[in-house]
Amino acid sequence: MNVNNNNYNPDVLTCLANLSNDEVFTPPKMVNEIFDLLPPEIWSNRNATFLDPVCKSGVFLREIAKRLDAGLEKEIPDRQERINHIFRNQLFGIAITELTSLLSRRSVYCSKTANGKYSVCETFNDPQGNIHFERVEHTWKNGRCVFCGASQANYERGKELETHAYEFIHSKNPEEIFNMKFDVIVGNPPYQLDTGGSGKQAKPIYQHFVHQAKKLNPRYLTMIIPSRWFAGGMGLNEFRKEMIDDDRISTIVDYVDARECFPGVDIAGGVCYFLWEKDRHGDCAVVNKFKDREFTSKRPLNEFKTFIRFEPAVSILKKVFSKNEEKLTSIISPTRPFGLKTSDRPDGSGDIYLVSSGGEGLISSLKVTAGKNMINKWKVMTSKTSHDHAGQPDKDGTRRVLSRVEILSPKYVCTESYIILGAFTRKKSAEDCLQYVKTKFVRFLVSLLSFSQDITRERFAYVPLVNMDELWTDKKLYKKYNLTENEIAFIESMIRPMELDNE
Repeated sequence: MNVNNNNYNPDVLTCLANLSNDEVFTPPKMVNEIFDLLPPEIWSNRNATFLDPVCKSGVFLREIAKRLDAGLEKEIPDRQERINHIFRNQLFGIAITELTSLLSRRSVYCSKTANGKYSVCETFNDPQGNIHFERVEHTWKNGRCVFCGASQANYERGKELETHAYEFIHSKNPEEIFNMKFDVIVGNPPYQLDTGGSGKQAKPIYQHFVHQAKKLNPRYLTMIIPSRWFAGGMGLNEFRKEMIDDDRISTIVDYVDARECFPGVDIAGGVCYFLWEKDRHGDCAVVNKFKDREFTSKRPLNEFKTFIRFEPAVSILKKVFSKNEEKLTSIISPTRPFGLKTSDRPDGSGDIYLVSSGGEGLISSLKVTAGKNMINKWKVMTSKTSHDHAGQPDKDGTRRVLSRVEILSPKYVCTESYIILGAFTRKKSAEDCLQYVKTKFVRFLVSLLSFSQDITRERFAYVPLVNMDELWTDKKLYKKYNLTENEIAFIESMIRPMELDNE
């Protein structure tokens, strides 16, 4: 059998439609970009073993097989003997569902059963071959799965439905699945699960696959995961710290817009893939792909508490931090600044005005349970929802970041659809604050921590607290922080003026 061309069409898997943002099929082109990070000699090593613990289409194992087929040609000249050796002894997978196990076997073995009549490998005695699938149940405790945090109400289901209890992360000892060591672990894990909570955001789970893979102690580990871990949050703070402190990560390739590698799929904050090398320590090669631009650098990942995506931003932040100024977060309200929920609405009577996503009107000040000291002040308010869809740049590659930004007069409050960026006794101070947060400089600093639709107080952690009795412009801020022409040009290329939009 020819696994390279005639009977092994490499274009089939480019046509698969992604059903959701949770489990995304990987295009063959991207898979091969990832494999190009591995040392070339591994493809001519007949003893090297490879594991994809999250098989969906089988594309990773298929592309590995093609590379090994070419790399082992001299050592194992007989074609069928070589193919039998590769599939039997070197390639292993764990499917995430029964359906994807069939799809993966069809892609890898050219047969939905490994021992089928049309299988390219002649030595399997069972239908699964080395692409394993076993239905696994969640382990519930207090309504949540102890392994992945899935909601018992959502995922305790009958046998006719998939459990989405992925075997690789629901095993205390993943080595027992195949009872062997692996040189390379690769894959594109599921990204999130609905937790059944009151919020719309689902809980990320991809970090569990990375943790579990490291337990197997491979020589090389590479996975495609969302880039949102750069900033943490949503249960990713510990994972972020683990990643940026791990100097065995030799390469990170980051796509700011996930649609550039997964057409038609919006993944907030973009996606990245990384190479982790067990026996290597040092700085990381960082590649950011952003529209028609590419930024490359080699640096430690833990220069800051969060991972800074772009190299030009690193030098800008260092200049900002060198001033040792207090940060704007010290005057920004928490979520739900006045204790009023998103669903709260004006009722037409009362002594203060409520601004809500459903309109403005009177309510009683007795309904305010937080931030009472701000009621009679001039306030700068911004929407908790970013202007940028899912934190993605616009078609021209720029971001606005903040959406609705305006001043609330005394006797005005808002629901948790908004946050307060500062409250002042003087109207002039509020006006200066409004002008400050609308500058490209401030919105650029906010964008460095914005990998989703949400704008919260934490997103302003890099923004310095300047004198709010002074009118700030980008020109003055660039001069204050001694930015170079290249640094200024970078900010200007990333952030568009707010006055160009209908506010």
